[in-house]
Amino acid sequence: MRTPRIFHPETIGSAQQVTLDADAANHVGRVLRLTVDAPIILFDGNGGEYPAKLIESGKKKVVAQIESFNDIDIESPLKIHLGQGVSRGDKMELTIQKAVELGATEITPLFTERCGVKLSGERLTKKLNQWRKIVIAACEQCGRNTVPTIHQPLGLSEWLAQESDELKLNLHPRASYSINSLPAPEHGIRLVIGPEGGLSDIEIEEASASGFDEVLIGPRVLRTETAGLTVISALQTRFGDLG
Repeated sequence: MRTPRIFHPETIGSAQQVTLDADAANHVGRVLRLTVDAPIILFDGNGGEYPAKLIESGKKKVVAQIESFNDIDIESPLKIHLGQGVSRGDKMELTIQKAVELGATEITPLFTERCGVKLSGERLTKKLNQWRKIVIAACEQCGRNTVPTIHQPLGLSEWLAQESDELKLNLHPRASYSINSLPAPEHGIRLVIGPEGGLSDIEIEEASASGFDEVLIGPRVLRTETAGLTVISALQTRFGDLG
């Protein structure tokens, strides 16, 4: 059985013992049903991981004894900031989960003209917290020890206007340039993907005016939950760490 990897939201540092937070304790104690002396691996998002064993495992409290520190880093050399149009149902959750597995370092959910999801106030806060839990779970599963940032959702125009030295890309089926023709990015990549129905013509023009180059991934039109992941995979194969 693979040793469970658990995220701890506080810096572990030189701590000898760590009391898991409520979500992690519930997962370890009630879902995985781990008992005293069971091995786990903790990470706090600051790099590296901490092999540990449980010294207390109850329904309300789980405590782990830190045994060592492993300076393991599997982060891609390519930094990718995904601006993803908010999509319906579980499509957005799937996109976030797989983008983390593929090595995305930042994700900003975007409200666009054709976005069919309306979020604000308490509902938006709840959804953002849910997305951040998906990011953490994806890191626990795939072995990343650095947790990608999922930013507060923004309107597309506001995100496009942010100053950035990244290579800016917009997937477009009528583009003249493929990913294979791109220059090596010196400061990472900023990628915008529209929701269901894609970006409107006005939004595509706005992205172009903001310095986003249109690129082609192939002859077929991809769904929103496929597009971003396909582009990230291609970029990681060309410039990152996918072989």
